[in-house]
Amino acid sequence: MTKYMYLFRGGDAARVATSPEEMQVHMAKWKTWMGELSEKNQLVDGLPLSGEGKQLVGNDAVVHDGPYAEGKEIVGGYLIVNAESLTGAVEIAKGCPIFEHDGNVEVREIMNM
Repeated sequence: MTKYMYLFRGGDAARVATSPEEMQVHMAKWKTWMGELSEKNQLVDGLPLSGEGKQLVGNDAVVHDGPYAEGKEIVGGYLIVNAESLTGAVEIAKGCPIFEHDGNVEVREIMNM
């Protein structure tokens, strides 16, 4: 098995517009999806990320407020999963609840060093 990282971006505007009840239903879908990944030994780790951050840029490591100017580009969380291939990791990601709020998932192989 190879490890893949899912970087979750966007969906914040649609999510903020939901009622507390709708948010509970949505979060239950995340819990179910991640629980199913865990039961299949596909889930390695994953957590949401704070909206605050800094970016260090250039040779002088100049510190900028960040992480990005546009909300749809901000990485809001990540998961690490086990999959047989990139294609398999993409198939697993298709079940992610972020798509209900017009978010996206970037799938990247974690390289061994």
